[in-house]
Amino acid sequence: MLESVGSLTGGPWIYAVVALSVLFDVFLPVLPSGVLVITAATAAAAGSGAAVAGQVPEHVPDILFLMLSATTASVLGDLVAYRLAWRGGERLDRAIARSRRLTTAQERLGEALARGGGPLMVLARFAPAGRSVVSLVSGAAHRRVRDFLPWSVLAGMAWAGYSVALGYYGAHFLGASWLSTGVSVVALFGAGAGAAYLMRPQKAG
Repeated sequence: MLESVGSLTGGPWIYAVVALSVLFDVFLPVLPSGVLVITAATAAAAGSGAAVAGQVPEHVPDILFLMLSATTASVLGDLVAYRLAWRGGERLDRAIARSRRLTTAQERLGEALARGGGPLMVLARFAPAGRSVVSLVSGAAHRRVRDFLPWSVLAGMAWAGYSVALGYYGAHFLGASWLSTGVSVVALFGAGAGAAYLMRPQKAG
């Protein structure tokens, strides 16, 4: 299994692939950035296990570099989307006005940030397309950078840490197999479904 996973994640270029995937999935949420992070973390766990057994695996991802590249790319992607939305002007305002989902998100985000609800940004990082909505709406609403950036960093760290932990510890408990990778991916999607459920609009009572 180590060889098959290593063929997908071997070499220092894996950090660049992970970073680019995480960076651009703010615009294309269909990119499998979470799956890539989990797969690389699984390879890191497999490599550490081989080292303990006296073997010397080649091109095994470093767990800290993996977390750093994923977190940094997540924050940079958020900032790019935020700045583009900030400069979007009337055209973006009209696009948001035509989308009930974006309009609702803009209103909820504004209310949440006004009452210190920055944790919403962390929760949204796990929800499908939640990162995109938060970054674009924050920029379009001209939220202050000092209100946006710290929570973006925390959200990126939480998401990257969770994804890496799933792959790394899943491999330790279940073995470096496609089963452990699949279980970890399901757990990541489960967190996304839970976040989307918690962020759903509340019906007026």
